[in-house]
Amino acid sequence: MADPRFETPEPFKIEIPEHRLIDLDERLRRWRPPPRIADAGEWAYGTDPEFLAELVEYWRHGYDWARCQDAINSWPNYQVDIGPQRLHFIREPGTEVDGAPRPMPLLLTHGWPGSIVEFLDLIDRLAHPERHGGDALDAFDVVVPSLPGYGFSGPPVRGDGSTGPIGPRAIASLWHRLMHDVLNYRRPYLAQGGDWGSAIASWLAFDHPATREKDDWTSGVRALHLNMMVLRPGIDERARPPSPEEGRWLAEVRRDRAATTGYQRIQTTKPQTLGVALHDSPVGLAAWIVEKFHGWSDRAGKAQPPFPLDTLLDNIMVYWLTGTAATSTWLYRGVVEERSIALPEGQRVEVPTAFAAFPADLAPPPPAAWIERAYDLRRHTPMPRGGHFAALEAPDLLVEDIRAFSRPLRFGAAND
Repeated sequence: MADPRFETPEPFKIEIPEHRLIDLDERLRRWRPPPRIADAGEWAYGTDPEFLAELVEYWRHGYDWARCQDAINSWPNYQVDIGPQRLHFIREPGTEVDGAPRPMPLLLTHGWPGSIVEFLDLIDRLAHPERHGGDALDAFDVVVPSLPGYGFSGPPVRGDGSTGPIGPRAIASLWHRLMHDVLNYRRPYLAQGGDWGSAIASWLAFDHPATREKDDWTSGVRALHLNMMVLRPGIDERARPPSPEEGRWLAEVRRDRAATTGYQRIQTTKPQTLGVALHDSPVGLAAWIVEKFHGWSDRAGKAQPPFPLDTLLDNIMVYWLTGTAATSTWLYRGVVEERSIALPEGQRVEVPTAFAAFPADLAPPPPAAWIERAYDLRRHTPMPRGGHFAALEAPDLLVEDIRAFSRPLRFGAAND
């Protein structure tokens, strides 16, 4: 029997059956550690075997999925079908203040190998700042979707209705339909993202900007907040050569690319092959993901990833229990097929943009001049700490930067 269609948002509750958890425990019990490379640094050749063994031991005997499931279910979860694409999202309306503008809608988009888990501790701070020592005037209506092929969303569906890779620009179109058609926002919204979320949010702002009609704004992206730059400027570097500062940054990024982006080459070219291993082995999936949480984070001189084991496993479990480890990698192939890694030549994202530059990202943050080639940059914040997973590593810095950027947009024209 076919699944029912959700033409309007259907309340959704995560309920993982016990037999799935029993199966996981059996797989963890039977995992086979591979031979270790002699005299290797702890993470020099990939995931540290000792750390992985510690993680698996805790996974089996100390980790509690019910705690994470309850944390996700504590927020209003929904599923909805937009065309053939099923999407999962969390929506928490913000605190309203009498006599003030309604809370600005805020769309938070994760990337790979992240998930909605990254934002669970941000939702209440952003929607109800007065509960955390802040001002209710800073409240947002917070919307946190799971990307197609990730978590509790359905597998990605192409324009012809077939299941397969889609790119960030297609997802951006789904996001606007979610905000405008499904959630009925007729006021502008703020889009935020890092990793793939930054590319999706950028295409959303490019294709669906809010526009002013007389004294009112139409629905669409009013402003953009990024903590990574994935989308490339639409420029010919031969015609518009980089400045010395940009040149040094580009040289550094290109020099390190071979050592840091091997995973991209695999997921871009042969995701189906890799997907078999990730879909079948929970420890293999954990090793593939944890290595990124180690290499892309601000460890402040520590050898191991700067996250509690529970946090690492919460994120891994969302992939494992939903069976989306394989489909999540399709996005890397989708961006190639869609040809959406760069803006059209000579064009920019013209909505006001803020960039939070966290120093320990997977690549050095770009200089402001490079960002300005692709965006109408209004705020550039070099952060004192934090890396790729900013919402987990430095939530206080990320939240305050989003709030500070949005205030003039809510109450005045300082950023117009």
